[in-house]
Amino acid sequence: MGGANDGAAEVITVVVADDQTIVREGLTTVLSLLPDIEVVGEARDGAEAVELVARCAPDVVLMDLRMPVLDGVAATAAIAADHPGTAVLVLTTYADDESIAGALRAGARGYLTKDAGRREIATAVRSVAGGQSTFAAEVGQRLVAALAAQTVGPPSPRRSGPEIGLSARELEVLTLMAKGHNNSEIAKELFIGISTVKTHIGSLFAKLQVRDRAQAIAYAHRIGLGG
Repeated sequence: MGGANDGAAEVITVVVADDQTIVREGLTTVLSLLPDIEVVGEARDGAEAVELVARCAPDVVLMDLRMPVLDGVAATAAIAADHPGTAVLVLTTYADDESIAGALRAGARGYLTKDAGRREIATAVRSVAGGQSTFAAEVGQRLVAALAAQTVGPPSPRRSGPEIGLSARELEVLTLMAKGHNNSEIAKELFIGISTVKTHIGSLFAKLQVRDRAQAIAYAHRIGLGG
């Protein structure tokens, strides 16, 4: 990750993009207090965010959606296309289906609303920097509902975990995923390592024949897990 030095802990570099000065400066202040996160730039609109990413190559962009010049969705799409090494984490007031779908289609790796606390924001920044997807609880519920309404992806809900060969531990991991827990939270809940969590997730993905976390969560809700 950006800003790492030999023998030192890796530092996650972040660009904060928001058209409201007080929000932008507040996020910068909060993130700058964390030893493993460094804010390397602030953008007042989506165009500035794209320019800063090209110049600074940050690990994460904390992206608002409603901004002048270039909105957050368009900026996210540009960053995802030209700078795939930078993860976009949306932080916005809006949690409607259209906003969520637009951001995810553009390539956002995470989606939080502005009522998120500093700990949740910091955890989400670390998660997307590490290649994980992360969503606010309300956003996750909307995403699951949308996926569950589709017929593609997950297997038939009539098949239970044991019938498709999930172990007891894999079922526990799947249940916690369905409740919105990220890998670190699952590891703490089950008293296992993150690498072990990832192994279980990879195994259950293969058994469920799903491609990603969202499809696995949709399947979990279909069979009544995590409700």
